[in-house]
Amino acid sequence: MGSAGLFGLGSPARAQIFAQSPDPAMTAVDVAQLMVPGPLGDCILGAPDAAVTMVEYASATCPHCAHFHITTLPVLKEKFIDRGHMRLVFREFPLNQLDLAAYIFARCTLGSQGRALGDQERYFVYLDALFRRQRDWTGADNPIVALARIAADVGYAQADLEQCLRDQAILDAVLYSRDRAAGRFGVNSTPTFFVNGRKATGTDADLEALIGTLL
Repeated sequence: MGSAGLFGLGSPARAQIFAQSPDPAMTAVDVAQLMVPGPLGDCILGAPDAAVTMVEYASATCPHCAHFHITTLPVLKEKFIDRGHMRLVFREFPLNQLDLAAYIFARCTLGSQGRALGDQERYFVYLDALFRRQRDWTGADNPIVALARIAADVGYAQADLEQCLRDQAILDAVLYSRDRAAGRFGVNSTPTFFVNGRKATGTDADLEALIGTLL
């Protein structure tokens, strides 16, 4: 699918584009490989020398991902990230075309090439809005217009956005990173978390407790 096709998103865009089924039992991965960023670079919250690194793979249309970002992440941020104990490496894992469109919009907030260079604050502001307004834009008659409105709300110029959305390299890079996560690290659902290289399972409370044991 070319990036120009994103402008025609309708209800069929909710169809799955992710069909791989890696081994769900995989719990430990090669940490060095896990920490290799994708072609666009990683979007990161927290200090680079934090004792705990949590890698999150998330879908923008996933209700559980939205719950984590709205409810749990603020707690982890206050308790661990803001105090320099943990950093969050956020990675896009689109499950459908609407997901893909949302993440291309998010990448475009970083600049015309979607690369995670320098200040990433606007990316995370946009990401927060995506999850908080998830029901609104996923249920909109025209999701692209709804996503563009969110981008405008965080200060992204419409002309810059339209140019960025037509950059095939951004789309290809997001899909490459997703496919690498599936094939190499066994990611097959969202959200998926790796804490210091091990896949974390259980509840949000279990995740918080696990982080605490590593400090």
